[in-house]
Parts: sequence; C-alpha cells; structure tokens
Amino acid sequence: MANFPYQYVNINGIPTIETRSVTVSDTAVNFGFRPDFTSRPFRGLLLVYVSETAPDGTTTTLPVTFTMAGNTMNLTQTGGTNVTLADLPVGIYLVYYDRYANVLQLIK
Repeated sequence: MANFPYQYVNINGIPTIETRSVTVSDTAVNFGFRPDFTSRPFRGLLLVYVSETAPDGTTTTLPVTFTMAGNTMNLTQTGGTNVTLADLPVGIYLVYYDRYANVLQLIK
C-alpha cells in the first residue's frame, strides 16, 4: 500500500480508509484509523473498510465511534441516531464526513 493517508477508488474519486484498531469501553466501540485521515480539511464521501472485529462478548447495542487525528466522533444514521455495533459488521461502508460541521453519517 502506498504511503498516502488515503487512496482514491478512481481518479479524483471517493477516498478510502481502513480501520486499524478497535477498543471497547462501557459507553462505545471505537474504531481507530492509521494514518489519521482528518489531518486535512475534508467534507464529502468516504469508503470505510471496517476490517477489525470487536472482542467476543462485546455488547452489540453499544454506539460506534471513529477516532481520526485525535478527534472522536459518533457514527450516526440518517436522522442522527447512533450506529451500533450490530449495524456495523466487518465490511465496506459509504460514509458522509464533514469535518467542519462535525458530521459522520453512514449512508444507507
């Protein structure tokens, strides 16, 4: 893989990022990314490859958060409800990200 913070799916297309860690707390399941994508200003679509699984026994009703560049954001659904671990198995997802408005929304 190239040493760039993201790759384009097609020329000037949708950037992709991949999870590199998962941590579980009493309040959320947090996915981390390396390198951190939000080190640049960005507003638009992302393809997110969730390649990490939560440890066995993790409550699937916990909300999902993403940490990028030291900023942790709730992943939400249309309407603002939190995405839970049950909604996000390993796979590829289309996400809308707006660093300026603090929005991280799963596109369904």
